[in-house]
Amino acid sequence: MNMNQNFSTYDLGLTTALVTLGYKLLELDKINPKKVRFVFKEEKGIEQAMLDYWNDKIKLPAQTLLNNQKMLKNRIYSDV
Repeated sequence: MNMNQNFSTYDLGLTTALVTLGYKLLELDKINPKKVRFVFKEEKGIEQAMLDYWNDKIKLPAQTLLNNQKMLKNRIYSDV
């Protein structure tokens, strides 16, 4: 893993999980009007967290997860 690169995904569920786990979301790339690319700082453990998400191995507090998803949706649909 190159620490100078960023990690990105188009998946809202994965993004919500990563934000809940404390990974730093750098930006929401809205260049494509049909989908948003979420860009994270490449940090130690983010790739394993992604694999754990896809393999259904992450346990997160439900209320925090849903609050983070709501916050992300607000950011997606805001003009900023």
